[in-house]
Order: sequence, then structure tokens, then C-alpha cells
Amino acid sequence: MIKIYKYGEVAPEEIFARAVPQVNVEAVVADIIADVRKRGDKALFEYTEKFDKAKLETLAVSREEIEEGAAAAGAEFLDVLTKAAENIRNFHKRQVRNSFVISEKPGVVMGQKIIPIAKAGLYVPGGTAAYPSTVLMDSIPAKLAGVEELVMVTPPGPDGKLPAAILAAAKVAGVDKIFKVGGAQAIAALAYGTESIPRVDKIVGPGNAFVAEAKKQVYGQVSIDMIAGPSEILVVADGKSDASYVAADLLSQAEHDKLASAVLVTDSMELAENVAAEIEKQLPALIREEIARASIENNGKIIVADDLWKAIDIANEIAPEHLELCMDSPFDYLDAVKNAGSIFMGRSCPEALGDYFAGPNHTLPTSGTARFASPLSVDDFIKKTQFTYYTEAAFSKDAPYVARFAKEEGLTGHARSALIRTEK
Repeated sequence: MIKIYKYGEVAPEEIFARAVPQVNVEAVVADIIADVRKRGDKALFEYTEKFDKAKLETLAVSREEIEEGAAAAGAEFLDVLTKAAENIRNFHKRQVRNSFVISEKPGVVMGQKIIPIAKAGLYVPGGTAAYPSTVLMDSIPAKLAGVEELVMVTPPGPDGKLPAAILAAAKVAGVDKIFKVGGAQAIAALAYGTESIPRVDKIVGPGNAFVAEAKKQVYGQVSIDMIAGPSEILVVADGKSDASYVAADLLSQAEHDKLASAVLVTDSMELAENVAAEIEKQLPALIREEIARASIENNGKIIVADDLWKAIDIANEIAPEHLELCMDSPFDYLDAVKNAGSIFMGRSCPEALGDYFAGPNHTLPTSGTARFASPLSVDDFIKKTQFTYYTEAAFSKDAPYVARFAKEEGLTGHARSALIRTEK
């Protein structure tokens, strides 16, 4: 049964506690990365057989396999993928940045160049579930940014094949290369390159504890999007909300992982009790009931606040990955929300809509990092450089200021570099 707390009557640690993975995989991951760096493809084949029970002849996915997978996914699902991709593309194309040039002072030209990352790696989880939505959400912003080569890695099944839905999504999104490899070894291959898999400049995409640790360890060799923690949802709901809707939305995240977090903050004790009862009623209908039940019992909570403004304060403190505002006038509270990965407004906007179809990205900051981090976007696949040009006359005017600043910092070489040009 989910726990119900009255805000102000329990310790803050109870209200704001988060599930923390207890497994320590640092040493294991370090060994895997070192092995892949040393032995390349040979290590990847061995790890794939060991962990995924698949004996492969090649790591690369052929064009024929992609076409077969797309066909196997079916015309109906391909249509859904195409419509979702259109929505995602339409939202993210507004994030595309332009270079700029400033020439407001005589003899001075400055600017900023936007340069796409040359190669990006996309990790798509496998195992207990396949996530074609991740393929779309992470690939489309990369393509809009102008990434030249998008390389996808994902673990195969014991039969050596990838899920048809994953291959169909990759085709719709325009992924350039796909390889059958998962886990920490896939991250190592993307970071350092092997005989088959090219080294990339940035790795994006969620994964298990081994994948997250591997991303952490290779950061610096390559860039990464974020270290993703367990999935989270926080629903702020008023007393007029439908308890069955709220319960369903909480369970939609609880079914992801036993460490997932589902939280309701409301101004109504009656709603709190009704939602708790609804959760118990709906749990048996879930295919992943065992996972969802463990999540709800260990990490789920309902917090009853004095009013909705206090509920928003609590949400800001928790800084959830997904935040739902289930109320009549959600836009009245939007400006008060400071910390959330993605916000879903009103009673007819469940978080699941954002997972798959609406268009805003579903790769979001977790574990409270929404206090300083942002959703995956086109910005994640670009870099910026800047340029400056001065004529001789223009520099002569500013050289004394440069020299004065340099001398204040005790850097006389800097000062000399500026003044020597004016002396001639």
C-alpha cells in the first residue's frame, strides 16, 4: 500500500527521501572498459554471448535486417511511429540555433559559430522491454542539429536479432549505423572505437546501472547527455481530480523499475485515500505488476499539503523528472514551477503522452538534477565556437585597457603582447 503523509507532521527526510541503487558496479565496469579498449570486437563478441546469450557472426545490422524489422513491425505501428516522429521533429526544429556576427564598432567583427557534433552514439536499452520511443526522441534532435553520423547500439536477444519495433523506429528516425551490443561494453566501444564500431564524440541514451557507470567513466574521452537515474513522476492534483486517472498516471512510471518513484501531492485527504485505494485496484491489471508494486510500496508516497501553492513548493524541492499539474487552471501555477524535467498541464495530459507522441523530449533529468539540468534537445548535439577580428586602428584604441587589466593580474607578458603593437 502506498504511504500517505500529512506535510508538516513528518520529518522532511520522509517527504524528500529518494530511492538510491545499492549495487556498486564501478570496478566491474572499469574492467569491461579496459578489456574493450584492449581487445576491441573480440571482447564485444564474448560479452554479448556471456550477457545476452547471443552468439553473433557480425555486430553490424545490415540494411536488409532493418527493412525486415520495419516490415515485421507492421503498417499500423509504422504509421504511429511516423506521426510521433513528425510531432517530435516539429517541436525540436524550433530549438535549432543560428550563428551570429556582430560588427557594431568600426574595425571590430565578432561572432559565434554553431557547429554540429560530427558523430553521436545512441544507446537504446534492451532486456525486459524495448523502447522505440527512445530511438525517436534521441535521434531526431541529433539529425536536426546536423550530426553527420548517428551510431546506435542496443543489445540483441538470444536469437541474435533486434526487436522489430526498434529497427522500425531507427528507419523512421534516419539512424545511420546500428550495432548489436549492449551494456558497459557498448559504451566503451562508442567512446574508444573498435574494428567495427566508430568512435563518437557524444553518447546519449538511458540504460541500467552498468551503462550509467560506464558513461560516467568515459566522460572526458567523450561527452555524455546525463547520468540517468530511476524514472520519476510527481502529480500535483486538486480535490476535484479523478482518483482513477491519478492512480493510473502514478502506475505508469512505477511499472518502469522497482526503484522508480511515484509521488502524489494534493490538497485533499479524501483524494489521497481514494487514489491509494485505486492503486490497489489497478495494480493486478498490469503485466508488470510485481515491478510496479515494489516501486509503489518502497518508493511511492502521497503527500497532503495545505493548498496547491504549498504543493508546488514541495514539487520544486523534489525537482521531479515528470510533473503533472492536474487541476482546472494549470497555467495559473506554471510560472511557480522552477524545478521539473517536463511539465504536463491539466487533467487530459498524462505523462504517457509525452513518453511517446506529443513532441517534447522524454529524455529528462532525474534524481533531483532538474534543479540545474534540462531535457535532451538539439543543443546537446552542437558545439559553439567564437571568433574575433580587430583592425590595427581598432586595436590601438583598446590596447591600453587590455594592458591595464593584464597588469592587475600580474601577467606582464599579456600586457606586453597588447602594447607592443601600439609602439610600432
